[in-house]
Amino acid sequence: MEMATATSDPSSLVRLNIGGRKYCTTIDTLTRREPDSMLAAMFSGRHTVHEDSKKGFVFVDRDGKHFRHILNWLRDGIVPVLEDEQYPELLREAEYYQLLGLVEGLNAFSSKRKEDLDLKDDHKAELTRTDIIKCIQSERVRFRGVNLSGLDLSKLDLSFVDFSYACLRNVFFSRANLQCAKFKDVDASGSIFHNSNLRECEFTGANLRGALLAGANLQSANLQDACLVNSSFCGADLRTAHLQTADLTKANLEGANLEGANLKGAKLSGANLQGANLQRAYLRHVDLRDAHLVGAKLDGANLLGAIRGNT
Repeated sequence: MEMATATSDPSSLVRLNIGGRKYCTTIDTLTRREPDSMLAAMFSGRHTVHEDSKKGFVFVDRDGKHFRHILNWLRDGIVPVLEDEQYPELLREAEYYQLLGLVEGLNAFSSKRKEDLDLKDDHKAELTRTDIIKCIQSERVRFRGVNLSGLDLSKLDLSFVDFSYACLRNVFFSRANLQCAKFKDVDASGSIFHNSNLRECEFTGANLRGALLAGANLQSANLQDACLVNSSFCGADLRTAHLQTADLTKANLEGANLEGANLKGAKLSGANLQGANLQRAYLRHVDLRDAHLVGAKLDGANLLGAIRGNT
């Protein structure tokens, strides 16, 4: 493996090895459409990349399954049509490469698709987005136990709303203001909270399996006993959050800020904590087996009784 500085010539060919899958593209493709992305930064000519000395491939340690869709987006700017279960997978890759345009496009496409499906579904949400907007104009709004599955509630002010025990599967909450909202024991599996304000929210006992919370503000939020398996908190703000006995198995917490968070007894096996800030976090009896901790900050963290395993 050699260290090489990527050329800034737009027409230069680049050979990529993404988790074992080989791709060939150009500097222009990787840098033009999303100039603020990680890929653009890697091949801007300002950074050193790791290149295979024999075959000349730049290796990136990610699942290469969906990288062809990443390249097609960078070439054409068209959101791909995928099977429903593939959208969260591609969204995670777009978040990793910091392709903000693709992230927004996928969120919008998924939201529209869910709305179309709702019209055909006998078990569609009990209320519409318009109904929600009318309701939140009054005080002490409650949607306790209501089925709101698949609704687009993005960019709404839903602060202090009580969603306890509601069915919120695949709800689109991107960029919504949900400060101090209550989500006790909700089923919000697969929901999207991308860049939303969830400060001081209550998620005790909630099911957030596979949910996307990248870039969300969760300062002082209460997620005790929540199911957060395979959820994405990439770049989220979780300072002083309460995560006691939460299940974060295989969750993506890369670059998340967990300073001062309480994770006593939480399950973090297989979780991605690369570059995460865990300074002064309470990690007693946490299961960290097979967790990825490269670049994580652990200064002042309490790790007494933690199960470390291979990290």
